[in-house]
Amino acid sequence: MPTQHHPRITWMKRLTLTLTAMLSLAGLALVASPAANADVYGSCTISGCAAASSANSTWESLGYPSSRGWYNWPNGECNYAGGTYYNDDGQLPNGDSFQEFDVNPRACGADRDAARIVVDMDTGVVWYSPDHYSDFYQL
Repeated sequence: MPTQHHPRITWMKRLTLTLTAMLSLAGLALVASPAANADVYGSCTISGCAAASSANSTWESLGYPSSRGWYNWPNGECNYAGGTYYNDDGQLPNGDSFQEFDVNPRACGADRDAARIVVDMDTGVVWYSPDHYSDFYQL
């Protein structure tokens, strides 16, 4: 019998839930961390959406590589494929398979920034996260 996958509750979410319960008993409120309460938007109209869409086109042309690491990019730059995105906080559809990719190309081995795209490998839907998974905008 196959096992059923249950989303893991991160230690931050457990801590937030525990503190929220304790503070609510004391009549106080707690604002949870952004990652635990990421917003998911059905469209992308913020700054960075065009760059994310362009990056998605290039990653798609490379077949959305599943191996983590640096990949050659147009104009002699590189970009990083991050491998599996686990959707630990459950903001995206449960049970689907995701891959993450950097948006902004740079020199191979350079520091990575926070901008990512996450591709639902089951449906083909792509999300842009300008802030390392605090918010998701569907492309």
